[in-house]
Amino acid sequence: MQYPRIARFRTAADLRAHCQSLGAPIPFDDEVLAAGEGSPLGRTLDVAGTTVGNRWCIHPMEGWDGTADGRPTEPLLRRWRHFGTSGAKWIWGGEAVAVAPEGRANPRQLCAPACGREGFAALLAAVTTAHRERFGTVDDLLVALQLTHSGRFSQPVGGPRRPRIAYHHPILDGRHGVDAEDAACVVSDDEVERLIEAYVAAARDASAAGFRMVDLKACHGYLVHEFLSARRRAGRFGGDFEGRTRLLRTLVARVRAECPGMLLGVRLSLFDTVPWHKVEGRGVPWPFRDALPYDCGFGVDAADPLAIDLTEPVRLLTILRDEGVSAVNLTAGSPYTVPHLQRPAAFPPSDGYPPPEDPLVAVWRQIDAARAAREAVSGLVTVGSCYTYLQEYAAHAAQAIVRAGWVDAVGLGRMVLSCPEYPAETLAGRRPARGRLCRTFSDCTTAPRHGLRSGCYPLDDYYKQLEPDASRVKAIKAAAGTAAVDGGPSVTA
Repeated sequence: MQYPRIARFRTAADLRAHCQSLGAPIPFDDEVLAAGEGSPLGRTLDVAGTTVGNRWCIHPMEGWDGTADGRPTEPLLRRWRHFGTSGAKWIWGGEAVAVAPEGRANPRQLCAPACGREGFAALLAAVTTAHRERFGTVDDLLVALQLTHSGRFSQPVGGPRRPRIAYHHPILDGRHGVDAEDAACVVSDDEVERLIEAYVAAARDASAAGFRMVDLKACHGYLVHEFLSARRRAGRFGGDFEGRTRLLRTLVARVRAECPGMLLGVRLSLFDTVPWHKVEGRGVPWPFRDALPYDCGFGVDAADPLAIDLTEPVRLLTILRDEGVSAVNLTAGSPYTVPHLQRPAAFPPSDGYPPPEDPLVAVWRQIDAARAAREAVSGLVTVGSCYTYLQEYAAHAAQAIVRAGWVDAVGLGRMVLSCPEYPAETLAGRRPARGRLCRTFSDCTTAPRHGLRSGCYPLDDYYKQLEPDASRVKAIKAAAGTAAVDGGPSVTA
């Protein structure tokens, strides 16, 4: 199956018509307005009394380029400086920071105990100094730090993963090397209590370093997110809705108590689905029909886990709002198990599968779910995800969606690895250079899957010249058959 590439569409109207033909009616404005022309994206935003200067946001990303013990390095700080010069006035998390060494997703991920106040201050200085030098002030800039534990996907040292799981999953255990009979890899209630203290300690250090907001990561299959579906777990942190949400709710309460004045955000996967995998060159869902009702998802219909059910996510968002969370960054799924849904791409990572549908359908799912959640829960600032795949038309969609009130701000992730100036250029009424736009080649995922530093190897000269990593990425892609050249006519499944 072939799907048209975004670069093929010559106007926003052409792309809008194509999306409507797919049953994925993503709105696109025909022209992107500059900030001085009344742009919806150029309007300020109030986040619990803090003024954010525009509606562009930078998503947190997981780096593979810290020190061995988890402190910032120059390549990592370069990325944070790019966040500062991007023009976005909300840096949501910047970097996924593990709260404990055993919770690192890779051996070079930032780690809160190693960073401490000094390391966190270096991150904040990198982004704020760059922003001030480019734009003159940081008075309307909000910078957050994302705190996480990688849970099932922990790999704190080289070699195999060392998973710490909320519960045994009937599909993911076998797929990711977890012994279904191994009770020791399940995080105990006592360990959960220790992790809560680790989150609080990291939040205190972030506050002392000058961060005005922390994000408690609850998405993409990592530990806090996995607890939300832990119906198979006994004890205080599993079972019913109250038990499954207790860890996240406790983190919110403790950080509020220990860090008064700190804004709290949660990046939340609104919905899951069953894991997918590659079979005979195609992406297909893992067989699940004999195991219905499916009890291992959050935001899914247990009778048909390929369908979305936002009942529990909306209930959770209401609680988070009432318990002091100021804003939520809404995403979906997991890059390890459903990359086509979580991170739509023209070309899959080397361990992925070809898109089983036009990637625009997956973009629409996330946009529509975020719209439904915002309509259901008032008084909570929302940030939308999944816009990078829209490429040169991301701003056309973001402007239309913010103006319509579907979300309050729009986040970019992969796009700012290749084209960090995207928000600034669009707000200035200019078109970002086509040669710098992320074309979703997935090198920024393929590289870390193989222990290499994550970055945009095709389009960022720094990574193009980063040897031996650049050569290894090319070889890995060639072997996997996922190499691509920008400008081709279609996406092939």
